[in-house]
Amino acid sequence: MSPTFLKHFAPISDPRIERCKKHNLLDILLLAISAVMSGSEGWEDIEQFGHIKLDWLRKYRPFEAGIPRHDTIARVICRLKPAEIEKAFQAWISSLIEETGCGVIAIDGKTARRSFSTKERNNALHAVSAWSCQHQLVLGQVAVDNKTNEITAIPELLSMLEIENSIITLDAMGCQREIALQIVKQKADYILALKGNHSGMQAELAAWWHKSVREGLSDEVYSTHTEINAGHGRIETRTCQQLLIQKNWLTKQYQWSGLKSVIQVTSKIHEKSTNTDSVETRWYVSSLGLNAEQALNCVRSHWQVESMHWVLDMTFREDESRIRKGHGALVFNVMRKIAMALFKQDETKTASIKAKRKMAALDDDYRSTLLESGIKMR
Repeated sequence: MSPTFLKHFAPISDPRIERCKKHNLLDILLLAISAVMSGSEGWEDIEQFGHIKLDWLRKYRPFEAGIPRHDTIARVICRLKPAEIEKAFQAWISSLIEETGCGVIAIDGKTARRSFSTKERNNALHAVSAWSCQHQLVLGQVAVDNKTNEITAIPELLSMLEIENSIITLDAMGCQREIALQIVKQKADYILALKGNHSGMQAELAAWWHKSVREGLSDEVYSTHTEINAGHGRIETRTCQQLLIQKNWLTKQYQWSGLKSVIQVTSKIHEKSTNTDSVETRWYVSSLGLNAEQALNCVRSHWQVESMHWVLDMTFREDESRIRKGHGALVFNVMRKIAMALFKQDETKTASIKAKRKMAALDDDYRSTLLESGIKMR
């Protein structure tokens, strides 16, 4: 790995006093990132990886004091500042892509369930991530403070990102007027899921929707698009209907910034094995103009951020991790996402992320290819 990769992590401040800096901080970070990419899931795993792969590691960093003990690695990493870690991660991601805008950015939160600590009175780590559906990368993340929730973390995350000309998708937690206003101010569009947290608004929009249907709809205010997908023993029919909003019909409290349309997505699923049918209807509010096909694609793209969270759990076993002291859970979360980004962008191997992780553990050349690709991705 060249200094080009590590320069984004160089601004991270070392929490140790000068006389305790036996091992260079960048050495420790390189060791930890490489180890996590190669399957390490704890501090002792990282130390063991370092001893086995010391010659390989010295291709990129001097490691003048050798490999630190696992308790040293834990002590240093757990004391790193979350804001600096998140900023360094975002700076690295920004260097990999030419622009973050002009696509769908899905924002969602995830809890590392076993990272809570009753001894230190820390809640489990909950991080809100912004996922670029176009680039297949986490653009940035913010850890939710113990005393707040996603509603306060989302505006902070948005302010970190260049989202101009993008379409931001959020689940019901992010369906807030203040968040919609910030997205519009940053010259982006939004699609926000509408559920029980806005039952009054949902009821009012539903009443207006049915009234409009009864009175007849023209192509100037109404658009519809249907997709049919078959697989995994079922047939799913998704119908997206989009209707331009007449703001003078809504009460003042529901006249959100930039609000232009309401979207209704109906999913009908036929299970072949049981010959049963189920129907689900979801509502969204949006600043987008009339284009039901685009709206459905954006709604469907949101599942990618949930898929990313699934990979963290199933491939990197994040929910099983008992790392909880200090900021260790957050730093490990960032390192997993660095590894995921490298695996996602790698085109030298056609394999799952799980398989690539095993290859990285066994093959020094492949591991080098991954790390060096972190400089050249576009």
